[in-house]
Amino acid sequence: MKRRNTKRRRRRPPAYFHASATASEERFLHQAIQNSKIDRSRQKDLDVPIGPTFYPTVEDMEGSPLEYIEKIRPVAQKYGICKIKPPQGWNPPPVCADMNTKKKFPTKLQQLDRLQEGISFGDGGEYNPGEYQRMASKCTKDYKAKNYPSHDVVVSQEGYDQRKIIFSAENLEKDYWSIVETRSRSISVEYGNDVNTDEFGSGFPLSERGRSLVGTTNGNKIKLPEPNFGTEDYYKETWWNTNNMPSAPGSVLRHVKVAINGINVPWMYYGSLFTTFCWHNEDNYLYSVNYHHEGAPKQWYGVPGTKEDSNGLEQVFKNYLSMKMRDVPDLLHHITTMFSPRLLQQSEVPIYKLLQYPGEYVVTFPRAFHGGFSMGPNIGEAVNFATHDWIAYGSDANERYRSFARPAVFSHDRLTFTMAQHVEEEQSHKNCSLLLKELERIVEEELQLRKILFDSGVRDVSEQIELPKNCLDQLDEDSAEYDDKRLCHACKHVCFFSAVACVCSQSNVSCLRHSHYMCRCPGERRYMMIWSSERELNSTIQRVRDHANCLKVNQNEQEVVPIVVCLPSVALGAQRDKEEHKNDLINVEPCGQKETVFGGTKGGNFPIQRADSSDSVFTTPEVISDEDRGGGGVLVDDTDDEIELIGVRFANSSSY
Repeated sequence: MKRRNTKRRRRRPPAYFHASATASEERFLHQAIQNSKIDRSRQKDLDVPIGPTFYPTVEDMEGSPLEYIEKIRPVAQKYGICKIKPPQGWNPPPVCADMNTKKKFPTKLQQLDRLQEGISFGDGGEYNPGEYQRMASKCTKDYKAKNYPSHDVVVSQEGYDQRKIIFSAENLEKDYWSIVETRSRSISVEYGNDVNTDEFGSGFPLSERGRSLVGTTNGNKIKLPEPNFGTEDYYKETWWNTNNMPSAPGSVLRHVKVAINGINVPWMYYGSLFTTFCWHNEDNYLYSVNYHHEGAPKQWYGVPGTKEDSNGLEQVFKNYLSMKMRDVPDLLHHITTMFSPRLLQQSEVPIYKLLQYPGEYVVTFPRAFHGGFSMGPNIGEAVNFATHDWIAYGSDANERYRSFARPAVFSHDRLTFTMAQHVEEEQSHKNCSLLLKELERIVEEELQLRKILFDSGVRDVSEQIELPKNCLDQLDEDSAEYDDKRLCHACKHVCFFSAVACVCSQSNVSCLRHSHYMCRCPGERRYMMIWSSERELNSTIQRVRDHANCLKVNQNEQEVVPIVVCLPSVALGAQRDKEEHKNDLINVEPCGQKETVFGGTKGGNFPIQRADSSDSVFTTPEVISDEDRGGGGVLVDDTDDEIELIGVRFANSSSY
């Protein structure tokens, strides 16, 4: 009798089990698994602490905003962002931009359910400011009607539940992150961002005393005393006007005389429901200020600008989008990714939020990452500025850009030496010492590398060729154009003091760090062009050192900066701000379409649109679908066969 073989017969697996996945597929699978683990925590409500709100006095508003920001900086900077609410009597004129100009600006098409993927934005329609606002109002009203149909009835009753069924900021924040995090609905919006004020107009009136790069200069008004707070001329000339702020006393950017849109010339931002400004920090790690002119509030999120916290955000970014960043290492600079605060909190990266209403400023600090979204049609305006404490951050930004071969918006070396040229204007020993420290660092590296290259055989031709001298008085148009012609071929750094070239090329130049990447020629074939001699560099340092020593002697008392050891459980001004806005409703009407009036609150004034909406849409709109737009993917929910948000094409118009 045969003994039964009890050994279990092994089933031969199908052939496809043996097919090995590619390395790329395995990496995608691994990242998807890791991201799914992260996303499981979404069962809990998002709980982000509120950042601080500050309340300047009339005297503060009649002075320099940079002085006020320096006063609050020891506390505010620890949050990365803060809100500044002007006092009672702040009542600027309605938005000064031409809302019905024939010129049109392009918009960016943002697909909300894919904002965490880092994909590039598509092109939206083109609008003038008035057309955009009417479109934004229509989209916002449609979303409100579908998702909050009982809102108007409920808010007319006393004691209604503010948390669940009304069209409120709290509920819209939940809706936004539900769409972004879970991808439960496919919604796209068109964002009118980075609109040039020199072409479409600023929200503020322009200076007549030459205080902005795009204003005018009336000789009869320059010597007049400063206008009083709240007067008509005040809003033109105040340094709190975003057109004037980059040139305010104490601003490093006052030396930059070339107009750079978005840096020292403001950009306008025309927003709609859920239009998003994605995670980013400012160019050259500058400060930024954003003023809310009209409309629905903006939700802001900010991370402190310390190296630890900014690196923490970048690490979360790399972990969540590791595959994407293999192909696009500088993805964060593209400003196309908006991942949830939840991911930062899980990695113990501190994050704070602010809700910005009309008439309020939001300030972001150097290197601080920030992002957010609009809650309906609105109009904002933003610009950069820099105080002397920014110098060290500017140096870090410069090094980072060189690592990515990304050109900076202006030469850090040039601006630093231009500041040194005007050192007599500096009255603070602390600020002068910061400038001296940065000058010493720059010059030390420059002279060390010169010696190394000369010892390697690179020729010094400074006596054989005559180069134009660097203009150190200011950064003007000619200087900027000249700088663009001497970018290092490897790292795109402006070769401000000197550059290395080779006889094998008539166009390429290199900074002193990267001359060995330029070509394979021996060192003897390379030569160095020098714009600033060693003597000039050292004399500049000595000049600043002497002024710093003079200030130290004259300022007997040491400057003391308050240090906040531990942040309070509730940020300064947060509770007061919450109380002042607890009954505010979300604006859904188009901005800039009619006269704006101001309603008082306990903390100040804010613009309120008149209730009459009979002329909110001037022409008959026709609803369009994706097919009508040639597959543009505009504002359509494809999960339930209903239109979630719609694009609007006005009759006899090619814009949407």
